[in-house]
Amino acid sequence: MNADHPVMSARRTSLLGAGLVAIGPVSMALYTPAMPALAEAFGTTDSVIKLTLTAYFVGFAVTQLICGPLTDAFGRKPVTLAFLSLYLLSSVMATFAPDITWMLIARTLQGVGAAVGIAVSRAIVRDQFTGQNSARIMNTIAMMLALGPAISPTIGGFVLEFFGWREVFWCMIVYGVVLMAAVALYQRESNAFKGRHHLNPRQLGINYATLLRDRRFLAPSLLVGFSLGNLYALTTVLPFILIYEVGLSPSQFGLTMMLQSGSFICGTIVTGRVLKRTDAIHLLPYGMAGLVAASSAMVGSMVLLSPTLLSVMVPVMMFAFSLAFVLPASFTQAMQGFPQIAGAASSVMGFLQFGGGIVGSLIVAALGDPLLGMATVIAGMPVAGVAAYLLLTRGAKKTEAQPAE
Repeated sequence: MNADHPVMSARRTSLLGAGLVAIGPVSMALYTPAMPALAEAFGTTDSVIKLTLTAYFVGFAVTQLICGPLTDAFGRKPVTLAFLSLYLLSSVMATFAPDITWMLIARTLQGVGAAVGIAVSRAIVRDQFTGQNSARIMNTIAMMLALGPAISPTIGGFVLEFFGWREVFWCMIVYGVVLMAAVALYQRESNAFKGRHHLNPRQLGINYATLLRDRRFLAPSLLVGFSLGNLYALTTVLPFILIYEVGLSPSQFGLTMMLQSGSFICGTIVTGRVLKRTDAIHLLPYGMAGLVAASSAMVGSMVLLSPTLLSVMVPVMMFAFSLAFVLPASFTQAMQGFPQIAGAASSVMGFLQFGGGIVGSLIVAALGDPLLGMATVIAGMPVAGVAAYLLLTRGAKKTEAQPAE
């Protein structure tokens, strides 16, 4: 099953991939408006309620390393259905959770179940498409990666206001049922290399070592890990800066975040049009230059200017717009050389992506000053990703240029 004989059309693969990739971020973003109500309902503190978000993130990030190899071993479709079943079960648990302990368990399992989305969405693309076709599909999937979290807090807020916090989880159940039905009816098995040997501990170690030693995989994966991970780290910083430093109300903050998501969506639209006549790899230098420019603007605005809506959000919008130019080529480039272990490759990318976000968030929290965190960690992560990409690709070219002994 390859680009010459895909088992699904590019359109079907795009739609399924978009639905799968969004389940993780949507399940996180839908939930955030309900967190104060949960603290009141369970008679606990905001700090304890925040642990439910941490539990979801940890379950989501760690499981990235497991679900990909499972799809290599047993196939994309059955493993996807199994993880979505766990997601639905845990969503029902969360809906009827009697106390905070059950909610923590449910949210952890939700993260585990939702983790399959990112791993499988990229793997089904690599199973069937390469090159420019892959880049176009990856761009569509990236758009959903931004659109889902952009509209989910608004939906969650309205559902919370008119119904209640339990109904927020009913929205997740509905999403899970619809996605599971779509996978069952429309997703065809695309893994032509499945085999249980992928789960052998020794073979699994070999697969991961192969990926982490290969500069072709590591360079774009680190670029994605630092840059896309930075997008998640931003969510832990911007509320404190925009609400406490700039003075926005929570509702104004929610609307302001549409600027970030809107910039990313605009970037994916522009990228999609350019990809019709230009190879995705040619967009990488422009995207990386934009990331460095955005980071420089971020440092300047945090150090030299008083926090205002424009001084904070203009660099963020530059970053989000530039990120859209980087992702299609990076995803395609990283997955290109590993058709036999596409699930493992997608899992490592997902782990680096969310692991980068978690580490960045923890460092910012340790600094204790959101403005300092924005000027150092948030501004530095994209630059680190660009530097890693340039150094590793330069090293790879030198290695290829050396004559064989």
